Amino acid sequence: MRRLGLLDGAFLFAESRETPMHVGSLNLFTLPAHVNEKTYLHELTALLRTGDALQPIFADKLKSGPLGMLGPLYWQQDEALDLDYHVRHSALPAPGRYRELFTLVSRLHATLLDRNRPLWEMHLIEGLKDRQIAVYSKYHHAAIDGVRSIHLAQSMYSTSARSRAHESPLSLAAMERYRESLAQAALPPSETELRNVAEALKSTYDSSAHLLGALKQFSTAWMGRGGALALPWLNVPRSPINTHVDGARRFVAQSWPFARIRAVGKALDGTFNDAVLAMCAGALRQYLQRQRGLPAASLKAMVPVSLRKPGDIDSANAVGAISADLGTNLKDPLKRFALIQSSTRAGKAMYQDMSVKESELFMQVTQMPGVLLIPLGLISRFPPYNTVISNVPGPRKTMYWNGARLQGIYPASIVSEGVALNITLITYGKNVDFGIVACRRTLPQVQRLIDDMEDALVELEDAAGIHSSKGKRKPRK
Repeated sequence: MRRLGLLDGAFLFAESRETPMHVGSLNLFTLPAHVNEKTYLHELTALLRTGDALQPIFADKLKSGPLGMLGPLYWQQDEALDLDYHVRHSALPAPGRYRELFTLVSRLHATLLDRNRPLWEMHLIEGLKDRQIAVYSKYHHAAIDGVRSIHLAQSMYSTSARSRAHESPLSLAAMERYRESLAQAALPPSETELRNVAEALKSTYDSSAHLLGALKQFSTAWMGRGGALALPWLNVPRSPINTHVDGARRFVAQSWPFARIRAVGKALDGTFNDAVLAMCAGALRQYLQRQRGLPAASLKAMVPVSLRKPGDIDSANAVGAISADLGTNLKDPLKRFALIQSSTRAGKAMYQDMSVKESELFMQVTQMPGVLLIPLGLISRFPPYNTVISNVPGPRKTMYWNGARLQGIYPASIVSEGVALNITLITYGKNVDFGIVACRRTLPQVQRLIDDMEDALVELEDAAGIHSSKGKRKPRK
């Protein structure tokens, strides 16, 4: 048995029917020429359902002690694993548009995973036009984070269109081959990397000072002397996004060229992530203005930061978070970009000298008010942030699954009580694939955010003096 970490268990403790705590993705494929769609899917489904020596995430279920969820939690192998339950074959109703696909994913993403079984599902979906198929997968956040999900996907797929799997991609053997490929691709460490390792080892003997320093910055910011540093619950306005949520979900997705967004960041002396946040900020400003719900104070976003060490493909969760000031109260896109940039720099600087364990502990300490507010039903009145915007690096090479070309990886993440909107993106190949999840009741017409994001990107390009070809790539609403 393997014991769950503190953060892993927190995702289980926070889960309810209204707030499922699983993460998912919609992967879109184009079938190779001269392949029969139904035969291909039946063969792939059969391959996935072979049950020899699966990876722990697919074979293990939860086990608790006498104290139940209040005590230690463990992963234990499921001796009655039913792969027919976990791997499912579905078909879209005609006419098989992306609208029907998103409706299906919205419904699948809204249902809780069965805690009496391993906490995952995989749905192979046929019925799309243009010889496309889709795979929607979901995994409990206690078992997996965004970066590990990308490792998992890369272990299942190949960079060769000719490659064919002869055993389940869920198997231990598949993961071991992937682990070996990472080791073979690794370059010898540079002098800088060796120096960083030495500094990291040294820091383990002085960890309390780093954590104490971060907590002092946290306290100083709460007293109004934090400069650009944004923090959970500090000057976070209420908005139509920050309300009570129910279990219904709405999922939409879209892709943009990576080079187009990166060009905005470079032109404004910022990063790709700065440009993403500015694009989302402009879209949220326009969306809430249309609803007459834009607050006078700026929206704040929780931005997850990966703490995963290079080569770590086993940890369930290795993530911290910063708060970003989105500048939605500013009309000028350049001023908005500058505010976002200074805010994220201040947030990252706070984590700079902390170890992974210190960062996890710091994140837990700063989220403590939620432990009191959620049971009292007050989290929507006092939100820690307004929304979540997460950037997960994906594979930069074109991937294939038994010859089917992977067209896009569209993430579907978590909506929580008081925070009814989540925007997550994955960089894949030459594109950036966005997945937006919202509470369907709270945020009507959330699909219009897709057009708002295009408008916001054009606004940034105009402000930066960039003349782009402009244009999105499917899928659309």
